[in-house]
Amino acid sequence: MPSRSHRKRLLGTAVAAVVAGALAWTATAGDGAPADPAPVAGEAPGYAVENFDYPQADKILAERNILLKRGDGHITLATCASGTGQLEVQARDKSKVCFDVKGNSGWLTLEIPSVYLIRGNDYTTEADMTVGTEEKSYEIAKNTWTPVGESADEQAREWTLLELRTAK
Repeated sequence: MPSRSHRKRLLGTAVAAVVAGALAWTATAGDGAPADPAPVAGEAPGYAVENFDYPQADKILAERNILLKRGDGHITLATCASGTGQLEVQARDKSKVCFDVKGNSGWLTLEIPSVYLIRGNDYTTEADMTVGTEEKSYEIAKNTWTPVGESADEQAREWTLLELRTAK
């Protein structure tokens, strides 16, 4: 004859089996088929795909007349503040335009016409510019102003800044 503790375990197992069976029975639709689950959502969410478009670029273009196209998020338009280590761009028809730089490297494509000076920061920076069909890359000196575009052009043509690239 089984011991008292063994009988309790057998009884507990039997009760658990009965409860599990009752739950399974209530989950059926009466015809032996499982009940349809309630829909969780009408449609599944779409996939998040990074396209590197600059956030709120249309608003920035309308308010500040600066065309920011694409980037990796490590070079961002900022309010100019001295002593912050920002990249600073000087264009003939604008006041100074500043960018915060974060991370080990970054890139930003943009269009700012008539750029003639860029002040570097602690990053190694390159700036790609164009006039007509001609393109030129400038290495921007760290923590000082570098003449670019028309101030570095013998013909004093108005160059457009197209891309900034930085690396630590």
